[in-house]
Amino acid sequence: MGTLVMIGQVILGLSILIILHELGHFLAARAFGIKVEKFYLFFDAWGVKLFKFTYKGCEYGIGWLPLGGYVKIAGMIDESMDTEQLKQEPQPWEFRSKPAWQRLIVMLGGIIVNVLVGIFVFWMLTFRYGETDIDNSKLRYGVVPGIIGKNIGIQAGDKILAVNGKKAVNFLGDVMSSDVLMGDAVLTIERNGATKQLKVPADILNAVAEHKKNEFVQPRQKMARVQEVVTDSEAARMNVLEGDSIVAVNGEATVFFDQFTEVLKSNVNKAVTITVMRNNQLVDLKGTIDASATIGVSLAIAQLPVITKTYGFLEALPVGTHKAFSVITDNIKGFGKIFKGDVRADKALSGPVGIAKMFGTEVNWVKFWSLVGMLSMALAFMNLLPIPALDGGHVIFLLVEMIQGKPLSDNFLEKAQMVGFFILIALMLFTLGNDIIKW
Repeated sequence: MGTLVMIGQVILGLSILIILHELGHFLAARAFGIKVEKFYLFFDAWGVKLFKFTYKGCEYGIGWLPLGGYVKIAGMIDESMDTEQLKQEPQPWEFRSKPAWQRLIVMLGGIIVNVLVGIFVFWMLTFRYGETDIDNSKLRYGVVPGIIGKNIGIQAGDKILAVNGKKAVNFLGDVMSSDVLMGDAVLTIERNGATKQLKVPADILNAVAEHKKNEFVQPRQKMARVQEVVTDSEAARMNVLEGDSIVAVNGEATVFFDQFTEVLKSNVNKAVTITVMRNNQLVDLKGTIDASATIGVSLAIAQLPVITKTYGFLEALPVGTHKAFSVITDNIKGFGKIFKGDVRADKALSGPVGIAKMFGTEVNWVKFWSLVGMLSMALAFMNLLPIPALDGGHVIFLLVEMIQGKPLSDNFLEKAQMVGFFILIALMLFTLGNDIIKW
């Protein structure tokens, strides 16, 4: 059931974005009196259609190949590669008969809509839910590093004071920000009363892609009393009781939760003695740690210092806009690192499987719309890349035409479209294959 929910969410999210993107082209073309012959969600490759109807001379439908969608604009070399129409005399309602500036707006229509959708989604989410973060200055016990954090030299109990010289006010917004996880950042930390600086390596994105960003650092929390003992667990067999406080394992103090989990991991399949404080007395309990490195208890961990900032309707607009465009800037930084060789493409790029996993197996509408907003901005960025067959390729050709004062030949555009098509197919196969290998 969870897999079906995940698939359903990704299909719904991408379908919304594809329809809105193509609607941008459609509305721009209609505004300039250009005939639109087809409007399709997904591709009707080899003429196979799941559904169709015709309204006012335009065929609307759903194709069988879920790799995107398209609008077929009369007099334009596009995905359909319909070159027969171009052999006829240009008609006033055709794309090729319109001024270059109008054609440029038509090609940018989908990208513009995606940007507006991304801004609107983040605006509404910010207005409705505000911004929730963790007050980094109130993390009394600092942070505990995961695999990634340990590799760059962060130690349990370190307090991260600043990022690139700027005070780290919020844990998620500053310490765990893209500025840090993209690499090359300088962290100012406090350790045992002294401050020092740590350089985040340029290739940290490889580790983030492999282990996820939660393996960078987490807020450090003290151990707390046992809140619940799982029935038929090792803790139940050891006679751990609700209200007990676990203070040591094999004589090793477990003041913090990370110390407790680490000592359990180091004693998998081994007999241990867990010392608990019960009614102001120390009690030793014996048992064996199973392969899961857990004993079956939940702890009443203290709440983190969460802060929430709310915004009015108009106040939320610039905040939402900043969030939306940060998706594009992060993509630009990410591609820049791939081209520089700091990050491996197979680590950084994800395809449909990776996107589906982001949505998850449970319906969370805040998460769903956050991902839709993010993907809308990412789709705008990807479509603006100067690859023939993408909107960005058409934009480049139109700018060349406007500069030189005459259009590029139909023969050149046809060949460029084919080259771009094969590039896109290669990229799709790479990302899909990469998803499968990682899965």
